[in-house]
Amino acid sequence: MLFNRVPICVAEVDVAFNQDVKSLSVGQNVSGEFLLHQLLAAESRIPVDKTGIGAGKIDTDALTQFDVGVPTRAEQQKIAECLSTLDELIGAESQKLDALNAHKKGLMQQLFPREGETLPRLRFSEFRSAPAWAVKVGCDLFANRKEAGETGLPIYSVTINDGMIPRASFDRDFYDIEDPAGNKKVCKGDIAYNMMRMWQGAQGVAAEDCMVSPAYVVLAPKAGACSDFFAYLFKLPHVLLLLTATSRGLTKDRLRLYFDDFARMRLCVPQFEEQQRIASCLSSLDDLIAAQSDQLETLKTHKKGLMQQLFPSPSQVEART
Repeated sequence: MLFNRVPICVAEVDVAFNQDVKSLSVGQNVSGEFLLHQLLAAESRIPVDKTGIGAGKIDTDALTQFDVGVPTRAEQQKIAECLSTLDELIGAESQKLDALNAHKKGLMQQLFPREGETLPRLRFSEFRSAPAWAVKVGCDLFANRKEAGETGLPIYSVTINDGMIPRASFDRDFYDIEDPAGNKKVCKGDIAYNMMRMWQGAQGVAAEDCMVSPAYVVLAPKAGACSDFFAYLFKLPHVLLLLTATSRGLTKDRLRLYFDDFARMRLCVPQFEEQQRIASCLSSLDDLIAAQSDQLETLKTHKKGLMQQLFPSPSQVEART
């Protein structure tokens, strides 16, 4: 387990540690597992020194002065068992999420050709006799949409990890252009990308008609281009390297991918129907990953709420001492 990002656990056997590892001896009437869970419930109140290299160090002086509410040994054991069981469930669900992400990564390596090749190692049965993937330039696949924004359309931002996200979902204020005419219109199915972060994968497909910052480039798909397919293609490591090499700038933090440069990029793509099939497969897998992630977060939230109920607050501990 992690305590403010510092590893912490209960020793199940006698062990020897190096000098950087601290240990606490518990009293005869205190369960180590119970104490661990109570410390985790109160971690925000115990300082951790995060200076220097590494995960950080728990302030052991503050830890030894920490007031602990201790019920009977039987109740300690019951609470520890309850939370440990929940931890095992969270761990199992986390492993499922890791397995899904690993499966997606491996599947993408199989469904897309390696750099310099025109055939993937895995093709769906209906496309096994189809021609090899063709090399096309960006302007054959997308046009540069430059339409001004329209009143009433929501404003979106482009993120590296989550694609296009409604501006309203961010818990912060934005001070750039809010006037529709100063933004760019994005039609449903377009790809918008941040020209300063495209080399990091900052792009996404619009789920609805919307607006984006004028600093973004909007790619309108031409006939034969499936935007969802290209959103996955642009995440491949060798394609990110190509996007980096195609961007202009003296240093990485100043790299920009202009449409004129994108238009000359050479991309290896299959026929439209195969693009759709690949995108549909990976999109279904993303839905499973999102559902699994939500399940994991629900369990973590449940555990957090349960710990708040099972352990007394600082004021309650002080009132009993």
